[in-house]
Amino acid sequence: MGCLILGTAPCSLAWGPMMQTMMSVLMAVTVATGGQAAAGAEKAVVGVRPEMEKIVAGKGATAVLARISEGDRSGGGRRSWSGAVGVRDVKSGGRPSAAGYFRIGSVTKTFVATVVLQLVDEGKVRLDDPIERHLPGLVPGGAGITVRALLNHSSHLYDYMSEPGYSTNRWRGDARFRSYKPGELLKVAFAKELPDDGEWHYSNTNYVVLGLLVGKLTGRSYGEEVERRILRPLKLRHTVVPGDRAGVPSPHAKGYEPMPRLVDATRMNPSLDWAAGEMISTTADLERFMSALLGGKLTSAASLRAMKTTVKTKAGFAYGLGLQAYPLPCGTVWGHSGELIGYMTFAFRSDAGRSMVLSINPSTRNPSTEEVMGIAAKALCGRS
Repeated sequence: MGCLILGTAPCSLAWGPMMQTMMSVLMAVTVATGGQAAAGAEKAVVGVRPEMEKIVAGKGATAVLARISEGDRSGGGRRSWSGAVGVRDVKSGGRPSAAGYFRIGSVTKTFVATVVLQLVDEGKVRLDDPIERHLPGLVPGGAGITVRALLNHSSHLYDYMSEPGYSTNRWRGDARFRSYKPGELLKVAFAKELPDDGEWHYSNTNYVVLGLLVGKLTGRSYGEEVERRILRPLKLRHTVVPGDRAGVPSPHAKGYEPMPRLVDATRMNPSLDWAAGEMISTTADLERFMSALLGGKLTSAASLRAMKTTVKTKAGFAYGLGLQAYPLPCGTVWGHSGELIGYMTFAFRSDAGRSMVLSINPSTRNPSTEEVMGIAAKALCGRS
C-alpha cells in the first residue's frame, strides 16, 4: 500500500481510465462536540462542502467524508464539524455516515512511528542505532541502516509493493483474501535492490521492518502496542488493527475499483499491508490522534522535534519520522496520507491547532493535487 503522493511518480499509482460521472450528491452533516462549531471551522466548511460535492458529483468519487476541527496548539478545546457526501453503496444507495469507518492505508505508519518514538523515550532503542543491533541478520546491509532511516524512508530498501501482485492499490481478484506473514513480504523486498541514484525512495518495506522491531523490543506485536499505547489511552474506540480480518466495521461506505465497471473492493485481507498500512479508523478518531501527537501528548518534546525533522523529497512534501509536511498558504501542515484500493485518506494538522481529516472513496481516478490541497487550504487556513 503506497503513500498517496498526488500527481507524482515516486509512490502514486494511477487508477483506471475515466468513467461516466457518478450519481447525484446526498449530503449528511453533523456538528460534533456538543455545541456550535468554532467560527473558523464554520468558515472553512463553507468552502470545503462544495469541494466535497464536486469530487462526488463531477469527478468520480462515490463518497467523501471530512472532519474539520479547531483547538489550541496543545490539542485542547476542540470544536469540530463532520460531514459526508455521496452514497454508501452504488447499488442500494443510502447516505454515508459521517462517523463511518474506512481503511486509512499509510496513515498507519504514523501510529507505528509514534510507538517507536515512545520506545526511544523509554531508552529501549536509539534513532541512530543500526537495525542490525536489534534484528541481527534480518535486513541486508542492516549495519548501515539506522532506525531513523527506516522511519524517514532514507534506507534505500526496495518496496515489496512494487512487485506485481503485491500492491493493495491494485485489484488482485481472489488473491486479495490471502494471508501474508511479514517474513514473506521481506523476502520479496530483499530479492531486489534499488539503483544507487542518491534519491529518496518511499518504501513500505521500512515499516514492515519497524513493525518487527516493535515486536522484538516489547515482546508484543506492533498492533498490541498500538492498542496499548495509543488507542486505549486516547479512547480511540473506532480504530482497528484488523490482522487477517477482511471486513470493515459498520457503518462504512463501500470502496470500489473500476474494471472498467465498478467492482466492490471493500473486503480484503489487509495482512499484505501489515504495519505499513492495514489499520481502519474514522475521521473523529484520526483527528483526535493527530491532535494528541502533534500537540505533544504522546511523546517527549525532543521526540516530536525529531519526528518533524524532515528530509527532502521530490514528491511535493518533506518527510519526517512517519510524518509528511505539506506547505500551505498559512504555513506547514503535518500528518500523513494513505491509499489502498477503494479508499484514500488525508489526516493533517496545522501548528495553529486546526485539523482536517478527509476520506475519499474514488471510483474513476485519484483527485488531483490541486483538488485535495485546495480543500486542505480551505479547511486548515480558513480560506473560503
